Amino acid sequence: MKLKYIIGATAQLIVKVVLFVFIIMYIIRAATAAYDYGYRVFTEPPMSFGDGRIISVYVEDNASALEVGKMLQEKGLIRDGRLFMIQELLSEQHDKIRPGVYDLNTNMTAQEILEVIAPEEEEETEE
Repeated sequence: MKLKYIIGATAQLIVKVVLFVFIIMYIIRAATAAYDYGYRVFTEPPMSFGDGRIISVYVEDNASALEVGKMLQEKGLIRDGRLFMIQELLSEQHDKIRPGVYDLNTNMTAQEILEVIAPEEEEETEE
């Protein structure tokens, strides 16, 4: 009877250790992926260096940052549309994207693209 109890307790311990190791591995991989994604929010390089290509894009009225990001990703101007949405959310251009046709270059970063499609309003000078 004691032998069955020892074997059962050992098997239970092994299962717990293996499960614990898998949980720790999952947490480490998830943390690494989250860190990499967060790092990219502030350091995402442009799609190309040098002269790049000029691509015309049309931003529709009331387009969300995610919709604009997906469109820019399809055109080859950025790598990740969801990352663009986060970059827009954290930038000074939040909720300032204006509709229109824009000529963007593949050597522009997401911040530079945001500065073009969401220009800051110019202050009126009094005469």
